[in-house]
This record gives sequence, C-alpha cells and structure tokens, in this order.
Amino acid sequence: MKLNQNIKFENIRADLFAGTTVAIVALPLAMAFAIASGVSPEKGLFTAIIAGLLISLFGGSKYQIGGPTGAFVVILYSIVVTHGYEGLVIATIIAGLLLILMGILKLGSIIKYIPYPVTMGFTSGIAVIIFSSQIKDFFGLSLESVPAKFIDQWFLYISHISSINPYALILSLISVVLIIHSKKIVKNIPGPIIAIIASILLVNIFNLPVETIESKFGQIPNVIPMPMIPEITLEKIEHLFPSALSIAFLGAIESLLCAVVADGMTGDKHKSNKELIGQGFANIFSVIFGGIPATGALARTATNIKAGATSRISGITHAVMLFVFMLILAPLIIKIPLATLSAILVIVAWNMSEIKHFKSILFTAPKRDSLVLLVTFLLTVFINLNVAIQAGMVLAVLVFIQRLIEVSEISKVSKLSPEEDPHSITLKDVPPCIEVYEVNGPFFFGIADKFKSTLDVVTKRKPTAIILRMRHVPIIDATGIKNFEEFVESCKKQNIELIISGANEILTHKFEKCGLTEKIGKEHFCENIDTALEFAKKVVKKRHPELNACPK
Repeated sequence: MKLNQNIKFENIRADLFAGTTVAIVALPLAMAFAIASGVSPEKGLFTAIIAGLLISLFGGSKYQIGGPTGAFVVILYSIVVTHGYEGLVIATIIAGLLLILMGILKLGSIIKYIPYPVTMGFTSGIAVIIFSSQIKDFFGLSLESVPAKFIDQWFLYISHISSINPYALILSLISVVLIIHSKKIVKNIPGPIIAIIASILLVNIFNLPVETIESKFGQIPNVIPMPMIPEITLEKIEHLFPSALSIAFLGAIESLLCAVVADGMTGDKHKSNKELIGQGFANIFSVIFGGIPATGALARTATNIKAGATSRISGITHAVMLFVFMLILAPLIIKIPLATLSAILVIVAWNMSEIKHFKSILFTAPKRDSLVLLVTFLLTVFINLNVAIQAGMVLAVLVFIQRLIEVSEISKVSKLSPEEDPHSITLKDVPPCIEVYEVNGPFFFGIADKFKSTLDVVTKRKPTAIILRMRHVPIIDATGIKNFEEFVESCKKQNIELIISGANEILTHKFEKCGLTEKIGKEHFCENIDTALEFAKKVVKKRHPELNACPK
C-alpha cells in the first residue's frame, strides 16, 4: 500500500519527530482511558499501538492519530461492568463490522452532518461522567470499585467522604497545576509527562502512601498478546448489539469530526468512507490483540499536525514508538500514581465539556436546539449513552421536520405583490374562475395534511380550473403523492381542470412513475405560469363558448 505518493525524503524527519511527540502524549492517555474504561492499563497501550497503526495505514486521513479516547469511556465501562471484557471484545468486533459496512454503503458523508446540539449534548455528558468516575482516584477514596451509574457513584462518594487520602489529593492538585501551567516553563515537553515525572519522584522520595499502577494492577507486559477471539453466539450478539451500535456510531462521529478538523488545519481533504472502513478494521484487530475500541483522537491529531507531520509516516511512528516505550519503560510506567492519571483525565473532561459552546447553545440558540442539547446531555449523564443518542437523534429529526413544515406552505399566489415576486400573478390577467395556488418547500408527510385542508376549501368553491404552481417544490415523498392523488380525484369528480406549473424533472418523473401524469393529462403540465394561464383560458373558453368571461 502506498503511504503517500508525494512523500519527500526531507519530510521523513519531520514525520518521525511528530510521531515521537504524539507517542509521548499518547502514553499516559492510553493507560488513563483504559483504567477509566474498567480494564487494565496495558490494554490502552495495546489499543494505541495496534489500532493506531492500522488507522494510520488504512484510514481516510493521512494526519489522523487513532487510539483509545474519552468518548468511549462511558460505554466501555458499562459494558465491562455488565458483560466483562469478553463482552466488550464481542461488542467491538460487531461495531467494527458495522463501521466497515457504513463505509461500503458510503454513509461517511451523512454521518458528518449529525446535528451539533446532539453531538455537543452527549460529548458534554461524557465529560461529566469522566470527571465523576475519577473522583475515587483523585481524592484517594478507599473504594474497591465504582458503580457505572452517575447517581450511584455520588451516593457512594458521599458515604465514603471520610476516607479521603490527603496525599493523593495533594498529588492530584499538583498534577493539575503542572499540566495547566507547565507550558509556560517547558514548551517542548507535554504537561502530562511533566506531571507524571514529578509525581513519580514525589511518591518515591517521600514514600507517599498512594495507589500506583503497580499496587493496583501489578506488572505491565512488554509484549503484544497473541490474538484471541471469544466464542460468539447469537444470544451474545442479541444482548450486545445495542452497545455495539453505540460504539460504531460514536466511533464514526468522532473519527470523521477529527478528520474534518485535521482538514481545516492542513488544507487537506480526507476520504470519509475510507476512514470508516479503516476504523472498522482497526477496532476488530485492536480487541483481538487484547485492546479496547479506538477512534480518531482530536487532541493527539492536532498535536501531530502542530509537531510538523506531513504524511501517514507520523502516525505509524507514533504506534511504533509506543511499542518501544512499552518494551523499555514498563518498569517505570508501573510507578505512575493513579492520582496523577485521574488528574490527566479531569483535564481531558474539562476540555471535552466545551462549556463556552454548551452555554452558547443553551442560552442563545433557538429554544428547540437548546431542548435537544439539554435532553441529550441529561440522558447521557443520568440514563446511558445509548438512550441519549437515540433520543437526541429522534428529537433533532422532529425539530427538523417541524422547521420544514414551518417553511413549507401552500398559498394563493395572487396575495403576493410584484415587489416580492417578479412573476407574481398580480401582473397577469387571471379570470375569476381560475384560481392559482403555489406550494413552497418539500412536499412531504409533514405538510400533506396542510395541503389537503387548503385545497379541500378550494374545490368547494368549484372554480373552472386550478393552477398549482410547483416551481419551488424540490422533492415529494410517498405521503405527498398519496394526498396529491386524492386531490386529483377530487378535481375530476367536481369537473375542475387541474394544471401543474413549473414542476421540476424529479417531480414529473415521480408523477409519471406512479401514473399521475396519465390521470392529470400530459398536456396539463406546463413549463411556467404564462403557458399554464394560456392553457387554463383555453379550457374555460372551450367549456363556456357562449360566454366572454367565466360564469359567476
């Protein structure tokens, strides 16, 4: 496989430097996300190495850095608590296959357009849950485990408030300060690395009684495990499919949004469907080799670009260097205090929350968007992410339909003034027995009832002819066609001539396909209002040859 046809030798050095830089950033994050997801820290490293390598090789963005991310923490922790690690492996394999299927079906361009209030709602909700899940290690509380539910967590924290470890709390606060302010002192070393080095030194010099990776999880293996696929049964698939769907959906959104941001930073153009397929394979192989789900990591991808990456070699280097770190630094890695890892995740949660944007949507956006945001956020925090995504999407679709209904209308065009419409009917000679109506906007199920009610009133007046202007109707759905058929039948029964003006090719093809063109009459389809009026006047004259005008 060609990594990049335009790679120049002088750029390789920049890619190697960028990849090494990202690997240093990814090392603590990979372990922290794994621990927060309810699994051992080395599984985060396996994920960053295996999935990171495959995403860089086969993904749709040459700058994308893949690995475990905070977005998955909520889903993964819940799956591990309920179904164990084996259940997580099965769910991820299913999710990987779904991602590949999405790419094959070319759904990449659609997924990118998930409404922002929905993504903001569940992202902020995830941030709150990540923060909540880190309280135990941040304060050094004496707890064996933390429940998955947000409310249960806080009841447990409050009941064990007396067990705070002051050394762990001080270490956590020092780590937060170092992560935030270290750039002012040392620009070239990531804040989390400085916090980790400082905390390891403090713990060992002063022999602080705090929990570390070694005391909690023991030794970290310095080799990638042999591939293993658990037994997959129909019953397990049935139980885990909703979780797999959430992993696939969230992974697709996160990776494509990350790729879009990378495009904006570099001027490059990613391939969304290729990205989904690459993510699918990366997730499958990640869990087969002992990892957890992965997706595009926004902060690491941005670091990669800022460090001077020019091709996929930087992402490959990131994965290779993480493997080297695991081989060489395993004895040092296990000395990292859990309080410091929790501090890193608290900062991640704060950055994920995007409070400024959250407040902007909540207080300045239209009320319906605020409602979508709030519902998605609250369901994510208090119920679960599966329900939140489903409810948020349904609510967003309902809001979209409501807006379409509001902008779609059926009106008597004679009410428009020439200033509003240069083709206004007020500029034409329209006999009183001819009525002209116009449909504006998509003719779909949302306005079908409005269409029926409006034109039922028109047919009761029994004009000789009705001209229906459809120049501003882009599409029509099955419900619209059904209502239109009923209107055509009503006109025929009452001997009213129906003339269609300005319908586009999509509409005329639909009408022809369902037999409406034959029912209405092909000659009744006119290109514009002038030809429609001319035809209507001929109909009137033919019906009433003895009169000079329409009958009253």
